[in-house]
Amino acid sequence: MTMSARPLAFFAYFRPLRALRWIFAAAVVASVAAHGTADAARQARVVRAGAYDGVWSVAFATTVGNCSSTNSVPFTVTGRRVSSAGGGKVAGGIGRGGSVAVTISVGASRASGSGRLVGNSGAGQWRGIISGDRCSGIWQATRTSGF
Repeated sequence: MTMSARPLAFFAYFRPLRALRWIFAAAVVASVAAHGTADAARQARVVRAGAYDGVWSVAFATTVGNCSSTNSVPFTVTGRRVSSAGGGKVAGGIGRGGSVAVTISVGASRASGSGRLVGNSGAGQWRGIISGDRCSGIWQATRTSGF
C-alpha cells in the first residue's frame, strides 16, 4: 500500500489546530469560572448586608440631663434599615463595618444616636430632648433574635 504525501501533510497540521481548540476551550471555561466567582462575590455582599438582621434590645442610659436614667427599647434590623419593633417611630441605617445611626421620636420627645454593631452586640452615644429636657448618654444593644 502506498500513501501519498498530501494526506500526511493534512495530519501534520492537525495537532496544532487541536492545541488551538484546547486553548480556546480552556479560555471559555476560565471566563465562565471567573463569571461564577463574580456572582459568588455579589451574593456574599448581599448576605453581608443583612449580617445584623433580627430584633435588638437597646438600653439607653442618661449621663447628662434630667431624663429617666435608663430605658430599654426593641428595634428591628432588616438589611441596612433600622426600624421600630414596638412603640415609637424609628428611622435609621447601618453602614459598612456595622456603623449605625438612628433617629427616634415618641410624641414630642426626639433623640438621635450613633455607634457600632459588632456580632450580637453594639454600643454608642445618643442625645435628644425627652419630655422637654435636653439629655444625652450612652446606649448598649444586644440581639435577642435573628431572622
